[in-house]
Amino acid sequence: VQLQASGGGLVQPGGSLRLSCAASGFTVNHYAIGWFRQAPGKEREWVSSFDFLGNNVYYADSVKGRFTISRDAAETSVYLEMNDLKVEDTAIYYCAADTGLWATITGNPQYWGQGTQVTVSS
Repeated sequence: VQLQASGGGLVQPGGSLRLSCAASGFTVNHYAIGWFRQAPGKEREWVSSFDFLGNNVYYADSVKGRFTISRDAAETSVYLEMNDLKVEDTAIYYCAADTGLWATITGNPQYWGQGTQVTVSS
């Protein structure tokens, strides 16, 4: 079972990035996928989750209206489209998977991917 996050980088405030989380080794459409982030000196924060079973999406208030989570048609990847990025969005972003949606929100999922760095700076 592997989760591979990618797509991070350096962007100016107001810019956009799209993160990808590629899943392998398990049946993704039976899982929920969540995105988390951790900024230096701060606790890990839940960002968004996609529930494959219910095709439902959920967002933290801090990113609602700016970030969009989606999946590809093959159901092997989940994307996090990040628009109107702010300096406070700077963090390492991680994707995670669990058979239960709640675990991808509370931060106790079965599987974690490695992080991808997002830096928002002028």
